[in-house]
Amino acid sequence: MNRVLTRCLLAASIAGLTAASAAQASTTLRMAHFWPGASGVNQEVFEAWAATLEEESGGELRVEMFPSGTLAKPDSIYEAAANGIADIGATAQGYTAGRFPLSQIVELPGVATTATQGACVLQSLYDEGHLASEYEDTRPLFFFTTGPGGIHTIDTDVQVPSDLEGLRIRRPTAVAGQMLENMGASPVGMPAPDIYTSMQRGVIDGLSFPWEGLKGFRINELVSYHTEVPFYTLIFVATMNQRTYDGLSPEQQAVIDANSGMRWAENAGVVFDRLDVEGKQEARDAGHTIREIENPLEHPDWQQPLQDGIDSYLAELEERGLPGREVYEAALAASEACAVDQG
Repeated sequence: MNRVLTRCLLAASIAGLTAASAAQASTTLRMAHFWPGASGVNQEVFEAWAATLEEESGGELRVEMFPSGTLAKPDSIYEAAANGIADIGATAQGYTAGRFPLSQIVELPGVATTATQGACVLQSLYDEGHLASEYEDTRPLFFFTTGPGGIHTIDTDVQVPSDLEGLRIRRPTAVAGQMLENMGASPVGMPAPDIYTSMQRGVIDGLSFPWEGLKGFRINELVSYHTEVPFYTLIFVATMNQRTYDGLSPEQQAVIDANSGMRWAENAGVVFDRLDVEGKQEARDAGHTIREIENPLEHPDWQQPLQDGIDSYLAELEERGLPGREVYEAALAASEACAVDQG
């Protein structure tokens, strides 16, 4: 009887030690971003990515999600990832003005026509070393973009740039803001989560946004007119605190590495493209007015302000001693290659 009891106690002790070791081996990573928790981006990109990490690590890696800027404000998320407030952050580079000037070349009109293509272009530029110097303080996981953004207003039917004269239009980044200013609008900067209440209060008359954002942030509830003039693409990065990564086991690092780079960049692009379709259909179903401006860089009304914006931005980079035109040409080459790969 004593031998049986001893064996049972020993087995229980071993099981307890095994469970304790497993608990010690598991790691919970805090991920901060600004999309709503109920949004397709959070659920189908970030939650899906987190679930993949947990599955492929056998439960050793878990991600605690902090959407809607709850861990860090949208314009502070990258720094939060850099300094360890967040283990992982996903944000728009343009929310930190002037911090990622070469990356923001991908925002220029004509570089990408879909989110899948844009993600491929941005990830390719990083993988080829064109953007590495801009992310030395974190460990980038994957890059992605929205589809092209247009102009959406509460009660103004924008058919030509002059219709924007005097309108206060929310702009996502300074690059897009310059384009809007060239068109005659008065750009107003603010993070995406602030748009809804700002429109309700009359702070802005409209906004520049991709269709995905109109759905994800419920903006279709407030606007009635849409001008589908693809004049910018908003870029994003999901990046990790380097010290957090270094503190993981080699096996955990291998799972992170396997879920970094082009695989998840393109996964995100596919999600954004589908959400663009849904956002536009939502506007159609609501009876909104939608104007479509195809090939704005060749359109007699829209070409000049957009081309002026491209030339101005590249000249500004060169004045700062940055290889703006070199990276722009690389972006156009990547755009063509990505279009072929996805075709």
